[in-house]
Formats: sequence, structure tokens, C-alpha cells
Amino acid sequence: MSVLVLVLAVSAACCLGFGFVLQQNAAQRAPLNDFLSFRLLVDLVKVPRWLGGIALMVVGMALGAAALGQGQLSLVEPLLATNLLFALALSRRQSRQPLGRQGWAGLLMLAGGVSAFIVAGEPQGGSATADPTRQWLIIGAMIGVALLLTAHAKRSRLSSGPVLLALGAGLLYGVQDALTRVSGEKFSAGGFAELLTGWQPYAVLALGVTGLVLVQSAFETASLRKSLPALTAAQPLAGIICGVGFLGDRLRTDTVALSWEAGGLLAVVAGIVLLGLHPAMPTGAAERVRGQLRPQPQAQ
Repeated sequence: MSVLVLVLAVSAACCLGFGFVLQQNAAQRAPLNDFLSFRLLVDLVKVPRWLGGIALMVVGMALGAAALGQGQLSLVEPLLATNLLFALALSRRQSRQPLGRQGWAGLLMLAGGVSAFIVAGEPQGGSATADPTRQWLIIGAMIGVALLLTAHAKRSRLSSGPVLLALGAGLLYGVQDALTRVSGEKFSAGGFAELLTGWQPYAVLALGVTGLVLVQSAFETASLRKSLPALTAAQPLAGIICGVGFLGDRLRTDTVALSWEAGGLLAVVAGIVLLGLHPAMPTGAAERVRGQLRPQPQAQ
């Protein structure tokens, strides 16, 4: 693994993690009737804290794109999943909650899982598949599942809705990362002329804006404990599927390697869940409303 790829990917994860916390701090105060509406973005643009979070997210995405230009998607995506470590660090500073056993266990499982997957899989680049049918099937499946999750989230927005939205956004962001890598290859081959004649950069923009609406709606209605773990887990899994499926990434496929790769990914997901459920993660607007409406015990 290139040191440059490691530095770029971890720096991107740092910016993304800090950015997510700032965005959720602002989104939790947005009107609940803006749920799944572009009006939500219009309202949030007026909030300096949210703009700061978006600026960090943009920087993180740029660093992530640079990492994708130097390394394989199957290598970069697990490293980007460490954004939850940085999100927890900032949340702990705000809430002054100790890390505790849960935090340390989640940290070790996430870091160990990422290391196990990369060491066992030894991701390597290759030639992108020449079969457009496979590419469109994978992209269509990811977007289709994201749409189904979003449709169901509309009917249960204050219960399972935020988790479903975060999962859908993670799938879209995974596809976005794959198309970002394709766009970077086009730019390297022929500059802006080659880049702008393809559909990929426009798809990257559309996926980014749509994913942003889903993420901010999830941040608005629930705590980071519910939304960020689902987002952080879905994005690398979708990215790895795209990388292996149609970008030509190769992983070791012998029995021992596959076992370690599967175990590493399971550890990553488990670590993400443990860290995401940490008490330091801030609450959302809907949870505060439910807390205010909950009957208070009467004094004896």
C-alpha cells in the first residue's frame, strides 16, 4: 500500500468525520417539515456551522478522489470508513463523554478489520470490464435499492427512517466513488475535453446532491448513533462491489484470504456499530421532541 494513498485516504476520512458532526449539529435544528425536501438544503445554507461541515466534506471528497486516483477502490473505501473515528473524537469533545470499553472495542474492531481486509485481500488494480451490461446492472441495483429504502423511509421517518436513509445514501456514495475514479481516469487520459463528453461526471454530481438530501434528512430526524453507522458501513461495501464488479479491482480469492477478508469486513461493520452507538454521539431533532413530549414523573 502506497504511503501517499494512506495519507490521502485517512486525511479524507478526518475531514468527512468532522464535517458529518458539524452538519448534524446544524441539521438537527432544521424544521421537520423539510424532511426529504430540497428546501432542507436551502434552509441549511443559512447556517454557518453547516457550511463549515459542507466545506470539510468537500475537502474530504477531494482528498478521497485524489486517493482513488492513486489506489484501488477496494483499498481506499475501507480507509474512508475510519471517518467514524474522527466523528466520535469531535463528538466526545463536545459532549465530554469518556470513550469507555464500548468505544475502545469499536475502535479496535474497526481498525483491525480494515487492516485484516487490506492485508488479506491485497487489493490490486486491473482493467475495467469491457462489458457495459455488468456495469449498468451493478449501478442500477445500487440505485434501485437506495430508492426502495428511501420510499420506505418516508413511511417511517421517525422510527427506522433515518437508518434507511443513511443506508441509501451510503449506497449512492459508493457508486459515486466508483464513478469519481472513472472520471479521474478520463481526465488523466484527455483532460477536460475527454471528461466533459462522458456521462460520469454529471452522474457524480447528481448522486452527490441526492445523497446529501438523504443524509441531511437522516441527520435532521435522528442522532448520529442511528444514521452515521449505517452510512459508514454501506458506502465501503458498495464501493468494493463496484470496484471488483466493473472497475477491474482484484482481491485474493484463496480460501484463507477470503476468510480473512470476510472476517475483516464483519469486524469493520461491528466496530462501526459500536462506535456509532456510543453515548457521545449527539441527538436529533425528533428525539429531542419525543423526549420533551414524554410524561415526566410526578413528585410524591
